[in-house]
Amino acid sequence: MELKIGVIGTGAIGMDHIQRLTYKTKGAKVVAVSDINVERAQQIAQEIGAKFVESGEELIRLPEVDAVVVTSWDPTHEGYVLEAIKNKKYVFCEKPLAVEVEGCKRIVDEEIKLGKKLVQVGYMRRYDQGYEEIKELLDSRKLGEVLMLHCAHRNPGVDESYTTPMAVENSVVHEIDVLRWLLKENYVAAQVILPKRTTSAHKELHDPQIVILETESGIHIDIEIFVNCHYGYDIKCEVMCENGMVSLTDPAFSSVRMEGKDFTKVSSDWKDRFVKAYDREFQLWVDSVKADELNGPNAWDGYVAAITSTACSKARDTGERVQIQLDECPDLYKNSLVLA
Repeated sequence: MELKIGVIGTGAIGMDHIQRLTYKTKGAKVVAVSDINVERAQQIAQEIGAKFVESGEELIRLPEVDAVVVTSWDPTHEGYVLEAIKNKKYVFCEKPLAVEVEGCKRIVDEEIKLGKKLVQVGYMRRYDQGYEEIKELLDSRKLGEVLMLHCAHRNPGVDESYTTPMAVENSVVHEIDVLRWLLKENYVAAQVILPKRTTSAHKELHDPQIVILETESGIHIDIEIFVNCHYGYDIKCEVMCENGMVSLTDPAFSSVRMEGKDFTKVSSDWKDRFVKAYDREFQLWVDSVKADELNGPNAWDGYVAAITSTACSKARDTGERVQIQLDECPDLYKNSLVLA
């Protein structure tokens, strides 16, 4: 049986997911699409044999839509997710779950009222083979206690729409989620350091930045975010433990020697680097929806990520170390794969 999916948002990542669901994911079919760019959405709908729907709310209410994927403009996420919960339909929402902490909390509260998890948030790094192998090793305790992590999030370049706050809210938020998942710990404090500014950054962007996080057990994490590094898209994660170290490697499968040089390819962008993670994420999401039991990043994870990134933004703006306080995790989410 095919899972009939409606997609709200046909921009770059929305189109990428439509292609993935249509041509790669088993057991799924996109039956409806919606976007404020009507002409583009109508064209896409025609190409894949789906229905064009004028509004996201109307799409969610369609009886032929079993589940919803939200890839629209960030400020619209909360409303569409709440509408999906109201209609008791599973919904995959690209990050952020909502642009404000309060919006994420409203979504959590509505799920709790329903008594069922319907929301999955698009933190695809949990489905990357490198991170999965790190988690398996850390969970085995073979390396002893984790002491500290050194991470980096580098882009070759960004346009002028990318501003200083986006370094945390749009980029480092992926580290915020996946490292919490790796360590099975929440964060208790955040600090942001602004190093010497690159001449490649435009006037509305301070680049690079360094985020420092502390977990409940005292693990310290430093995350370099440098979005004008020029040489490629480079994600690093090095975990230092008592008895050894484990780190990501760039998933290049070959090296080249020519003209007196020995080199390996560096990913060009996020789609290149995490394509397999995206593919696996959506296949497992479709499978879990059909089994009526979600097990991916949930609404509570989206809420915690929002609280943490908000603390990081405050730390950047004030230059101070900011404490992070969380409510007790509700019973609905306590059996999630994130925290023991």
